[in-house]
Order: sequence, then structure tokens, then C-alpha cells
Amino acid sequence: MKFDDFDTKMRIFETANDYCVLPSLYMIARLDGRHFTRLTKELHQFDVPFDSQFRDYMIETVKHLMNCGFRISYAYTQSDEISLLFYLHEDTFNRKLRKYNSVLAAEASAKLSLLLRDIACFDCRISQLPTTNLVCDYFRWRQEDAHRNALNSHCYWLLRKEGQSPRAATAALLGLSVADKNELLFKQGINFNELANWQKRGVGLYWENYEKQAMNPKLGTPVTTTRKRIKCELDLPMKDEYSQFLLDLTSSLSEK
Repeated sequence: MKFDDFDTKMRIFETANDYCVLPSLYMIARLDGRHFTRLTKELHQFDVPFDSQFRDYMIETVKHLMNCGFRISYAYTQSDEISLLFYLHEDTFNRKLRKYNSVLAAEASAKLSLLLRDIACFDCRISQLPTTNLVCDYFRWRQEDAHRNALNSHCYWLLRKEGQSPRAATAALLGLSVADKNELLFKQGINFNELANWQKRGVGLYWENYEKQAMNPKLGTPVTTTRKRIKCELDLPMKDEYSQFLLDLTSSLSEK
């Protein structure tokens, strides 16, 4: 059998389950770290419950994803997860889901592995959203998750540092309300509201324009040019203010 015949015969088994995102739907990729508790708490022993060095590694991983061939308008990271909002008309790989999932997971895993000098692994899944309001709801959801996780993590590690076992610390937090958890921290001199906002709200990254001085090579005269760079926001707004921030961002990009 000739190669072309083999190729036609066998290629169908690779592509039979190819699904493509329909045009005019927003795509958001969410990447999650695999076995990151062991990686960050046992193998590398980052500070608990939050470590600024690991945060910076995640930020650098996000920046890499924003520069690896996809048109990403907004990115968000908290803990061991990353969310990426693509431009509305992004059509890399003809919007094939398997390509987005595999390439993004591979790029993120490779970048963080290089930063850690150890093996790190991400998985990836794509949300397909028809409206900007749902895009806002998605990122509001992830930010609420960050806030909840931050409160739980601070309480858990406070109890662990007091000598409680993992099982006992987990059991002690069961059934406690948000107010109870805040009070638990406050009694030990920790005001949750005064903790760094990146711990409670996550980190946002997006493209911004800036002016740069340059020289016209033909005329030898100074000129001002506009360039793009990634802005990293460690102090994201919350609730309705965050929704408005996202709506302004998505509306400015919807025609691109």
C-alpha cells in the first residue's frame, strides 16, 4: 500500500473525534496543576500557605502562554491554576479543542518545569461561552474560589503550625462559617482582610499599550512609537467592579 493510501486510511482514527469551537464563541482555557500539593509542599517546601516565589513562577508561566502563538487577551492565575481568555476570533488550529488542550498543557508544563528544575504537569480544558456576561461570571467564579481557598488555607496552616495533624486540622474546619474562620485567624493576630490581595483575589495579566522613544533610521530624528507589553495586576478589583473591568476588556477586544 502506498503512503498516501496509508495516510488516508489511518488519519481518520486520529481525527474522527475532532471537535472545533464554533465561531463567535469565547474560549477560556483552564489549566490545573497535577499533584502540586506534593510538588510545592514536600519536594520544594515553599512557604505555606502562600509563597511569593511560586506566585512569580506561575506568573512567568502565564506570560509564556501569552507569547507562545495564541491570541490571549486576558489571563488569571491563583494557586496552581491558570485561566486564559482568547480573542473572540482566535482561530489557531481551526479552533480544534484537542490541539488547544494538548499544546497549552504541554507549554505550561514545560515552562514551569524549567523554572522549578523539576517535573511539573498541567491538564487543560476549554469552556465555550456565548456572551461577555458569562465570561465575567467565569472569572468572578474563579476569583470567589481564590478567596475561599485563601481563607481555608490560612486557617488550615495556622492549625498545622500549632501542632495539629492534617486530619485534625481538616476536621476542625468542617462546619465553620466564614465568620468563624475569620475569628479563628483574628484570635491569633491575623486580620484576613489585611492580607495581600494577590492571595485572596488572584493575579490578572493583560496586554497594554505604551509609548516608546525610538529613532527614525532614514531621517535620524526621534519618534514616539506605540508598543504592547503584558501588565501584571496584583491588586485586582472585586465583585461588580471586577465584572466592569472584565466587560471593558472584552468589549474592547470583541471586534479584533
